[in-house]
Order: sequence, then structure tokens, then C-alpha cells
Amino acid sequence: MMPSVKMSEEEGLINFLKMTGRLKKEPRRGWVLKAGVSNPESVADHTFRLILLSMMLGDLRGLNTEKMMKLAIIHDLGESLIGDITPEDKDKVESKELDEVNAIRQLFSHLPDNLRENYSHLWTELGASSSVEAKLVHDADKLEMALQASEYMDEGYSKEMLSEFKVSAIEKIGDKKMLDLIRHI
Repeated sequence: MMPSVKMSEEEGLINFLKMTGRLKKEPRRGWVLKAGVSNPESVADHTFRLILLSMMLGDLRGLNTEKMMKLAIIHDLGESLIGDITPEDKDKVESKELDEVNAIRQLFSHLPDNLRENYSHLWTELGASSSVEAKLVHDADKLEMALQASEYMDEGYSKEMLSEFKVSAIEKIGDKKMLDLIRHI
């Protein structure tokens, strides 16, 4: 655990926003490494569409849409400190989950107690997929990836290289309605 530094609530919030703002410049590395995409989306770009998708799915299904949107926002925050780690990197990085947990703790340490507790609870719920909303956000994350792969194909990048992203999404998505959506991509 990092040593506690005394700062005002305002300083903490600004520090949190600056650190998480790094996601705007953090490229999604899988697109570069696997498909040679020269100017890939950022983690923040990916998160933006995941939030929209979560909002629509939550509203369509009568679920807790606000919670789903918060889960979608939180899902990759740790990457602002540890970078975008691909599935191949996970094999090389033994403690990816531990690193991400430590990154989240560090980020959330800048927040007021009530936000830190609330967001930490959501982070834990997402990691454990312990609610319908968390499971759906995980599936939506995979659907968003497949949609992005399709868009890169439309831009002329290798269909052969990008098709594995859709295949991977289909294998990992458990929600039947989400699988119906992915078949339209």
C-alpha cells in the first residue's frame, strides 16, 4: 500500500482526473500487435462506446442502467497506470490482476471516502461478475471489441487478422441476446 499523502479533497479529485485522463492517450495495443492498425482507438475511446452500449442495454432490459454505466467506466481505469495489457501479455505478466488491483487502489486513494468505498464495491462486483449488470457489462465489452474489429476491416485492415477478435468475442459472450447482436456485425 502506498504511503498516505495529506491532500485536500479538491487536490485528490484533480489528481484522480489527471491520472485517469491518461486513458485518452493509451492505445489499445491488440489492434497494433495483431492487425497492424496504425492509429488505433484509445482505451478511453473503447470505454466511451462501452458506456453507450451499457446504457442502451440497461434501458432495453429494465436493469440498473446507472450502475451499468459506472461499471463500464470503471472497467479499464487501472490501465491508466499499468497500460493496456493484451491477453498475450497476461501470459507474460504473472500478476496482471494484482497489478490492476493495486492500480485501482492507488487511483481510488485520491477520492473522498464515500466515492472510494462505492467505486471499490463496484470494482469488486465487476471482477466477480456478481450481478446481472456486471455480467452484461463484461459481455458488452466483448461486443464492443468485435464491433471495433469490424470497423477496422471496413477501413481495409486484414480481415484474417481481425476475425479472431469476433471469434474470441463469440466464445466469451454468455448472453444470448448479445450473441444475436454480434451476428449482425
